[in-house]
Amino acid sequence: QYGIVLDAGSSHTAMFIYKWPADKENDTGVVSEHSMCDVEGPGISSYSSNPPAAGTSLVHCLNQALRDVPKEKHASTPLYLGATAGMRLLSIANLQASDTVLSAVAATLKSYPFDFRGAKILSGEEEGVFGWVTANYLLENFIKRGWLGEWIQPQKKTLGAMDFGGASTQITFETRDTIEDPRNEVMLKLYGQAYKVYTHSFLCYGRDQVLKRLLSKLLQAERYQPTVHYPCWPTGYDKSLSLSSVYDSPCTEKERPSLALNTTVTVVGTGNGSLCALHVSKLFDFTTCSFSRCSFDGIFQPEVSGNFIAFSAFFYTVDFIRTVMGRPMHLPNDLKDAAKTICAMSWSELLQKAPKLEKRLADYCAVSMFVYLLTTKGYNFDNHSFPNIVFQKKVGETSIGWALGYMLNLTNMIPAEKPSSHKSMLYNYWVILILLFVVTTLTSLGTAVCLLRRSKSSMI
Repeated sequence: QYGIVLDAGSSHTAMFIYKWPADKENDTGVVSEHSMCDVEGPGISSYSSNPPAAGTSLVHCLNQALRDVPKEKHASTPLYLGATAGMRLLSIANLQASDTVLSAVAATLKSYPFDFRGAKILSGEEEGVFGWVTANYLLENFIKRGWLGEWIQPQKKTLGAMDFGGASTQITFETRDTIEDPRNEVMLKLYGQAYKVYTHSFLCYGRDQVLKRLLSKLLQAERYQPTVHYPCWPTGYDKSLSLSSVYDSPCTEKERPSLALNTTVTVVGTGNGSLCALHVSKLFDFTTCSFSRCSFDGIFQPEVSGNFIAFSAFFYTVDFIRTVMGRPMHLPNDLKDAAKTICAMSWSELLQKAPKLEKRLADYCAVSMFVYLLTTKGYNFDNHSFPNIVFQKKVGETSIGWALGYMLNLTNMIPAEKPSSHKSMLYNYWVILILLFVVTTLTSLGTAVCLLRRSKSSMI
């Protein structure tokens, strides 16, 4: 069987096609990624002034789905679209526009022969929890098949999940601590096991919104001069920006100046890691907390515990440090030093190292510094707990993200109750194989004994 999920993120949309054996209803460890497709162009929230184009943008990938899913399975293949922080921001800025975009997208999806189950905006908490479910499902931390086809609960601890998208970032992990803010507590029952999970989604703390907010703070500090110096961009890199490109988001609108938004400002990179860190740290508020402990912005967070998996832009940032910069990543200071090294490099040096990444290259200084401050000052990972974070994009051939967890939930493929200990078809095959092995072994032994006796009698 097949299932399709469109992950409509703030910066782009990706389509994932999942498959699983049709005879294994409510099974686990068998759903895998069949194929995926990146939608060309920006995220659907960018089409607020031209909603029909949001639907049209999906056509190329949906046509791929027609080819990738066998024709006889089209009508029974569930199709979902989940929109995340980009659409959450659009719904804050203009609810009517976000409704119109979703309607246009739904109209396109309905025109395909799949079993369309709806297009909706996920809450930040749903995004966090479904990402956590995906990671732990793929790693078989909930339940798995034994070699005889029986269900085994592996007694493994679950992994925490950290997601870093274009407009928001999520942290989700199982905890025994009291969760002081009920908005951050999710109780899940999966395969008969109860899980108490802490989750929080920070809107405006995704990669693209962080970069907008940083520029806004800089422009404010420099009083919107025609030319401003930016320590988070490399020396030799400059760009003319219109104020509208910075202040077109609910994340920056409170700082919008009284100047005309079509005003352009020239931003010149000065490549100063320490000054960049200072600017980035101003994005967090560590001063207010009405709980026993907080991460930042007054949000309760218990102490991080256990192992974590960090994906999306967390992975891409650390992967850049490891592969392009050739630097190890074991402790927080490794991340801090790497960020400072990136910040100190000129634009020509960076281009020489990674010419294919030109589009995002100038922002690696700021983003690396942000990841360092978010994980250490924000989430309170230290020398002891930071090495427990694995930065990973996939488990096997399946991408980590909220999409698989979302589909598993909506198709009820993870039952709340422990599955009966029925044996799968696999069990019968194993029994036959074991019997054949035993019979073959006994026959071989019998033959060997007979031959040995014959050889002994002939010798006599």
